[in-house]
Amino acid sequence: MTMTTAADRRAQFRARIADRDALLIAGAFNAMSARVIEDTGFEAVYLTGAGVTNMSFALPDLSFVGLHEMSEQTARVRDAVSLPLVVDADTGFGNALNVRQTVRTFERCGADAIQMEDQVLPKKCGHFEGKKVIPAEEMVNKIRAACDARDDENFQIIARTDAAAVHGMDDAIERAHLYAEAGADVLFIEATETRADIERLPALFDIPLIINVVIGGKTPTLSQSELADLGYGLTLYANAALQSAVCGMQRALTQLRDDGRLDEDPEIVAPFAERQRLVNKPLFDELSERYADKH
Repeated sequence: MTMTTAADRRAQFRARIADRDALLIAGAFNAMSARVIEDTGFEAVYLTGAGVTNMSFALPDLSFVGLHEMSEQTARVRDAVSLPLVVDADTGFGNALNVRQTVRTFERCGADAIQMEDQVLPKKCGHFEGKKVIPAEEMVNKIRAACDARDDENFQIIARTDAAAVHGMDDAIERAHLYAEAGADVLFIEATETRADIERLPALFDIPLIINVVIGGKTPTLSQSELADLGYGLTLYANAALQSAVCGMQRALTQLRDDGRLDEDPEIVAPFAERQRLVNKPLFDELSERYADKH
């Protein structure tokens, strides 16, 4: 995907989702993980609130981060990558007026879309037990506020409902229709627990759906090609990078503890040169030479 301006990037991303071929989007928890996602060849990146909470604070996904932390991370990720960027905005961090400020803030920080859910604040991870949802009418007003607040009409609003776990799938479907009518660009029915529901949902709506594949979570895992055949717009792996990073740290540090040394084994640790490549060290060497005092 060739990018020039933010407006071009957003327009192309909207068109890409509209293809409904289950575009894979991987979740980042900081700028470096976003850089790895881009370097690996993904076409878009998702800044995960759960990931920021887990990796920056070592806390569970229970509303411990807010607009300040997420907007700061958004700006850092935008500086690190050129990919389309979807940001997890949780509940919008308050009521409709807060949502207005949330959208304005994330758009200024370089996001191309936000995902906002209908849980009661403080929210929980979509695959936790004990969730509660706000009235559908309140979420409708939040979506309307989000749509009114954006400067770029291609800044997309992803409306998520967690109602399936609270009131059942029929209520989640009804809410999703209301959210689409309110102006949502993409729909997100969280924690879909059966393959039958996964298969029937995309055909029920005129706008694209995102499916969230939580590794070890409640949603059955289908391949991207299967989800593309069903007509999903996006396939989200929000915390694949996080869980693999934790696994990698555990493996490497266990070996260091047990052996008393750790060598540059690419099966265990990224080589020193690879780490410098990913943080653009050669570019800064070149710039240092360019701006050096020649006298």
